[in-house]
Amino acid sequence: MTTPPGVLIIGAGQAGTSAAEALRAGGFADPVTLLGDEPVGPYHRPPLSKAWLAGEMDATALVMRAPDLLARKGITLRTGVRVQAIDRSAKTAQLAGGETLAYAGLVLATGARPRPLALPGAEAPNVHALRTLADAQRLLADLQACRAQGLPLVVVGGGFIGLEVAATARKLGLAVTVLEAAPRLLGRMLAPLLSDWYADLHRGHGVTLALGVGVAAIETGADGRATAVIGSAGQHWPAGLVLVGIGVLPNDELAQAAGLACDRGIVVDACARTADPAIVAAGDCTARRLDDGSLLRLESVHNATEQGRGAAAALLGQPRPFAGTPWFWSDQYDRKLQIAGLSTGADQTVLRGSLSAPGFSVWHFRAGALVAVDTVNLPRDHLLARKLMDAGRLPTPAQAADVAFDLAGLLAAS
Repeated sequence: MTTPPGVLIIGAGQAGTSAAEALRAGGFADPVTLLGDEPVGPYHRPPLSKAWLAGEMDATALVMRAPDLLARKGITLRTGVRVQAIDRSAKTAQLAGGETLAYAGLVLATGARPRPLALPGAEAPNVHALRTLADAQRLLADLQACRAQGLPLVVVGGGFIGLEVAATARKLGLAVTVLEAAPRLLGRMLAPLLSDWYADLHRGHGVTLALGVGVAAIETGADGRATAVIGSAGQHWPAGLVLVGIGVLPNDELAQAAGLACDRGIVVDACARTADPAIVAAGDCTARRLDDGSLLRLESVHNATEQGRGAAAALLGQPRPFAGTPWFWSDQYDRKLQIAGLSTGADQTVLRGSLSAPGFSVWHFRAGALVAVDTVNLPRDHLLARKLMDAGRLPTPAQAADVAFDLAGLLAAS
């Protein structure tokens, strides 16, 4: 009796693992094969820049799903495997070693990779990006060497990854400089008052910030290692280690070569479907087509998990549109930022509480309607904000700004 081809999942991260488990939970009985190009099984990426890098988390705690657990669910995990081509007409995937795997359904969960810094000196061995466990291990080794030698870290890019590593490095006792080309930190994600608050937070912990500066080159020594970062105006920042955090690029090359639509990611609908009925995609490699025709890219654990489940549902013939308010988080020092919704296009921002308090929140409105809430050290308020937006029980700007107003009462009223 011939074994049916089943579902092939390219990418063993959050999205791919979620899709595999959702297929089994949905009653799919044919083979499910999870292919990962890293030598290890599924693991949690967010702690790599924070708790794991700081030595506050054991490596075993990074494991998302142990291989034996996946095996008990009937999921075949293959690590260290790279897919080099997809043949849509034959419904096969060709591996780098020449092996060909057939599929009835295909999940593309190929993730993203760090955007490279295309400048002289950027290939030096102590110039790092951070995406994978192997990246984190190399970064940690150089952080420890710099701490022992009293050498500074220079971070290129004032986004979440760069700032999280900066905070971790300060905990480890390194001198840190953060260089950001934009006039403020986290400019794509946060309102100016919260960007300024984060700048004060990092400066208060001893980080040197240089905003609105470009980088021209990485200076290297006789051994080929980076010794300084050179600014576009000739500035000179000594460095024993450089971290580059200037965004990511979606891994959509396989999809492009297979003739699937790609535009800053693999284009999918609200149910994670591509134009090929046998192929779905999920996670950081995707760009979701919205009802108005625009494309939305979300890079988060929540999005990867939900899209993975949606991809599985589509293959099971039970398509379900992506639902729920997107959310994100970042840990820096002893402050946890949690974001619910998307503040892009907001035309009014109100503060609930005080920026000097241990916890506060920032509420974003567009044409008077709530679109996003940023909370700092207020996890209950974050959950409340998500519930309010999911239920469509939205406060007015005046209600959000009034700390005496009972926001939970809006849910009770429904």
